[in-house]
Amino acid sequence: MPRSSESKAESKAKVVIVGGSGFLGLNLARALVNNDDYEVCIISRHPPSVRGSWKYVHWDAQTLDAWTDELDGAVAVVNLAGRSVDCIKTPDHCDEILRSRVETTQLIGRALRKIKAPPPVWVQMSTAHIYGDPPEILCTEDSSFGYGLAPFVGKAWEDAYHSAVLPEMRRVILRTSFVLGRNGGALRRMELAVRLGLGGKIGSGKQGISWLHEEDMNRLFLRAIRDETMEGAYIATAPNPVSNAEFMKALRKALGAPIGLPSPAWMIKLAAPLILKTDPELALYGRYCISRRLAEEGFEFKYPTVESALTAIYEGRAP
Repeated sequence: MPRSSESKAESKAKVVIVGGSGFLGLNLARALVNNDDYEVCIISRHPPSVRGSWKYVHWDAQTLDAWTDELDGAVAVVNLAGRSVDCIKTPDHCDEILRSRVETTQLIGRALRKIKAPPPVWVQMSTAHIYGDPPEILCTEDSSFGYGLAPFVGKAWEDAYHSAVLPEMRRVILRTSFVLGRNGGALRRMELAVRLGLGGKIGSGKQGISWLHEEDMNRLFLRAIRDETMEGAYIATAPNPVSNAEFMKALRKALGAPIGLPSPAWMIKLAAPLILKTDPELALYGRYCISRRLAEEGFEFKYPTVESALTAIYEGRAP
């Protein structure tokens, strides 16, 4: 006899996504609710911009209140909370970038200690920018951390996580690279530049772009939730990083743009803060990363090359 919709809902495993109203969180929420095994609760300061079959619970990212109960009995908590780095790096913004990551991670840790049945796994977002901006070195999980704001914030973020997580919980850290997707992220700005005829190399064009298709990002999240052998820090990136010049060439091809004027460094340094209200270093610097651990553990990427990833994103869309 088929189960009722109520009994099906009761049998689903709950995944709590903290800071889940942004690009990565909504992508993951969609992937999970489309899987009959899961229900999703998004905890965020702002409600999701789109509707979906998930529950939304507000938090102020500072106090323990009703959102804490959502963690009780969940199969996993995924923490994506943190202020966007796509901004001008004023002292105030730098402080917000750091505190929004460290203090929210600490708050989750406090919440876990107040409930009866904490999730068995905590999947923690981090950043591949923790390795800095080496111009040529290929970074893996074994590489030393870099120097500057992003590596400092990344290390503080991971330190807060290790202090906050319960000893009995499985720990997975995903040091995420540039995620390519249809509905958000930095790819939209790069797409606009191509459509305006400015799709050539940025600066020297030699800076590395370590990237990951959104579907492979979701597959990594799901693996981290399900696979009890997955533990520790992983670089969440495709196995074939490219230079900025190579990436822009692939993007022009995917969008059907035959040519693209280059953007010299001086132009980016002027336009980024004045027009785009962001940090020019985000475009002028980069890193080449691969994941030694994912390769050793046999993870197969659906989109291993930037050409395959961009084709999948733009296939069927008019230039």
